[in-house]
Amino acid sequence: MDRRETVVALLALGVAPVDLFAQQPGKVWRVGFLAGEGREPFHADFTRGMRELGYVEGRNLSIEWRFANGKYEHLPTLATDLIDRRPDVLVTGSTPATRAAQKATTTIPIVMGTVGDPVGTGIVATLARPGGNVTGLSLATTDTSTKWLEFGKIVVPGVSRIAVLGNPNNPTYPIHLRNIRVAAQTVGIDVFPLDAASATEIERAFNTMSQKRVNSLIVLPDGFLGNQAQRIAQLALKHRLPSIASSRILAEAGLLISYGQDYAAYFRRAAIYVDKIFKGAKPSELPVEQPNILELIVNRKTAKALGITVPKELLLRADEVIQ
Repeated sequence: MDRRETVVALLALGVAPVDLFAQQPGKVWRVGFLAGEGREPFHADFTRGMRELGYVEGRNLSIEWRFANGKYEHLPTLATDLIDRRPDVLVTGSTPATRAAQKATTTIPIVMGTVGDPVGTGIVATLARPGGNVTGLSLATTDTSTKWLEFGKIVVPGVSRIAVLGNPNNPTYPIHLRNIRVAAQTVGIDVFPLDAASATEIERAFNTMSQKRVNSLIVLPDGFLGNQAQRIAQLALKHRLPSIASSRILAEAGLLISYGQDYAAYFRRAAIYVDKIFKGAKPSELPVEQPNILELIVNRKTAKALGITVPKELLLRADEVIQ
């Protein structure tokens, strides 16, 4: 039976032929996965991407999962633990996780799943030639910073004071903040940055927002803040603040708008990098990808609770409207 006949026979049996041809007989590939956040959105999407390429946990793939759940101080220990297990590749979710992995090893290949600005934060030399042992995908969310400000103006036309909530332990925080400040200055909007690296600091930040009488809120991308999505959404509603974030996780939790990358798609694409490295590619020579996978989510339920009429232009642009 030739290859074509084999593929036809496998399809008739409901078996993906990639499962047969993508693996080396008897080889079990080892992946270490390190994330600064919790299990989702990483687990299901990355394993799905690997399966589409023929790698199945329990058959020819073994994945060690480590999640810091927003406690970035645990990342160095988690990274060292993964290195001790001698994986073939490390996959990381978030900038803090990538930096922890990079400090832990200079030899094991590292694939970034979601990193805000790998060049600006010093993780890679350039996107085209990353050098070292790190490659993968860049969120390029720093380029969307001004869009968050734009959406704030559309929803609240007279906005003059915007709060920016960010985690000071995230290296992308100052980059986002700088971009927002530059854009805000040109349109006469005052920006009030507020740090939050704990639940207590989130509560304190919202009290400060009330004191400063801000008109709107931007929540910067960060794993810890993502884990606190429900509480942030409750406080934004309590303080009557239209809120904008980068992740659909926050919009689904109750923030008004999210505009940013589709993390699920990123982790499926991260699997492609892992596959290439398994097949002999060097991380230093694999260009960092910046997929233009952006989505705009509007939570109309939150808008009604705030007494806001979302402009039709925004609803028409939205990829999803939560009713």
